[in-house]
Amino acid sequence: MTSSRPLRADAADEFAERGLDASVAGIARRAGLGKGTLFRHFATKDDLLAAIVLDRIGELNAVGEQLLDAADPGAALLEFLTVAADQRQQRDLSFLQDAGELNANVIRAREQMFRTVHKLVDRAREHGAVRADVTGADVILLMCAPNYVTSYAPDAPPDLWRRYLAIIFDGLRPEGAHPLPHPPPAAP
Repeated sequence: MTSSRPLRADAADEFAERGLDASVAGIARRAGLGKGTLFRHFATKDDLLAAIVLDRIGELNAVGEQLLDAADPGAALLEFLTVAADQRQQRDLSFLQDAGELNANVIRAREQMFRTVHKLVDRAREHGAVRADVTGADVILLMCAPNYVTSYAPDAPPDLWRRYLAIIFDGLRPEGAHPLPHPPPAAP
């Protein structure tokens, strides 16, 4: 029997190329399987999407949890944000933003990852590595920004997102910070 992990990777590639309109037949073909085999692993296309989202969130949360004990909380937060941006850069996974929104497992996994982000930010703030008025919710909203920004520069070098991550991280630092004009959003 075929492992579903390579199937999920092939499906992620197909979705990255074709968006949410990718066909089950196209995914099966890319994976070298028949549609029936694909459906034996995932009852619906939505189940397959949820599995891809869970993979991504799980990988990112595992990195975040490992970084919670880092000696330098500021460097740990920057590393987490770098991994998050790099993970999105590997493929155009923007379709994952809306995928799985109604899947209870995805919702739980996102909530867990958000808790991890809040802990990383709290530690960095407590150690003076980020400004006192930055919250976990702020950082969660900024996680996708480097890739979003570079999507408007189609001929840009593939690592341009690093420039915008550096700008974001400099904006999180307390040095030279001015009061923010609006209170933070509610915590996701």
